[in-house]
Amino acid sequence: MSKPLWESVDRYLIEALSPEAENLNWILEANRAAELPEIDVTPLEGKLLCQLLELSSAKTVLELGTLGGYSTIWMAMALPDGGKITTLELELNHARVARANFEKAKVDDKIHLVPGLAVESLEKLVDDDSPLFDFVFVDADKPNSANYFEWVLKLTHPGSVIVFDNVVRDGEVANPESKSPEVIGIQKLIRAVQESDQVSATAIQTVSSKGYDGFLLAIRK
Repeated sequence: MSKPLWESVDRYLIEALSPEAENLNWILEANRAAELPEIDVTPLEGKLLCQLLELSSAKTVLELGTLGGYSTIWMAMALPDGGKITTLELELNHARVARANFEKAKVDDKIHLVPGLAVESLEKLVDDDSPLFDFVFVDADKPNSANYFEWVLKLTHPGSVIVFDNVVRDGEVANPESKSPEVIGIQKLIRAVQESDQVSATAIQTVSSKGYDGFLLAIRK
């Protein structure tokens, strides 16, 4: 099997199951025009996030790693009236592009974008006694994944859903000899999840136009 085949299947499934993705292509085009890295979730993954929010009846969402807001907008479409997404983004240019995309998509009233280091923003949310989140999507720098997990546990409640993206890393996650900081960061995350008595978790391997990867799905006990 090859990436061209995965891309072909992606196109088929998007057309068949997620036609609304076509209406969001302008976001990806705006991100490319702004020279943001092309590391957005795929349209099918965006639809999956949307449906996970609906299944969990989530009203409050925390996202780590906004980029240009593609995944954020997918999730915003699933929120009920009064729902809110708090999304954290380090890069100021990414945040600028995302804000423009939120306004154009007419979902800016549902989104609170917080610029700066995610760890500092998470610490402030805890210190400010922020209301706990129903759903968390982590798609930020991988070396800090285990650290993010520990903060997320402080900001969620029993029944909250936690999703980490890009946890398979072309299969390297299973390589104990890997020297990649990204892979090592994900391995630390998986050990932290394995050792935690606060979550029940699984992982799904994926192939798509983005290559071979996967996500981790956890539910707070």
